[in-house]
Amino acid sequence: MGARWERRASEPLADYQFFRVRRDTSVHPRRGSPHEFYVIEFPDWVNILPITADGELLMVRQYRHGARESTIEIPGGTVDEGESPKEAALRELHEETGWIAADAVELGWVYPNPAILENRCYSFLAEGLDRAGTPRGDDGSEAIDALVRIPLAEIPRLFAEGQITHALTVSAFQLHARYHKRPLWDGD
Repeated sequence: MGARWERRASEPLADYQFFRVRRDTSVHPRRGSPHEFYVIEFPDWVNILPITADGELLMVRQYRHGARESTIEIPGGTVDEGESPKEAALRELHEETGWIAADAVELGWVYPNPAILENRCYSFLAEGLDRAGTPRGDDGSEAIDALVRIPLAEIPRLFAEGQITHALTVSAFQLHARYHKRPLWDGD
């Protein structure tokens, strides 16, 4: 472990309902000088790799305002207050795809961007899926363009061609590969 910075002050700056921004003043561990840092406070996030009985991955295509384009990604979202990450992942699966799973296996977690975010993103695997309706989305802040069914064998090609670019989706595939004790993809 590296040297820890001592936080001396923390000041809330803005509350945007979905996230908050704060300014921390922390002391450099070797020099002893104070520095200001800005942190975005989000709830934890989840994503889920839903694999159908015929070996297809359910993904969604949706517009992302930061990138200003549509991305292909696995279902995911925010952990609501009082909800476990697993419950959130199963809820997001149903909301975004219209499919349900009786259970999910936690693959692990990552810090989405530890330089400015303090939350974690938990990744799950769901198999044994059942169709339970149509995608219904969340509170209206997202619009799923399409539900995309992709054979698992096609995923490496989509990475290589730059068609899957969402970092948290990429990390979920890496956690999935580690879970199965195999490389992220075989070959080139």
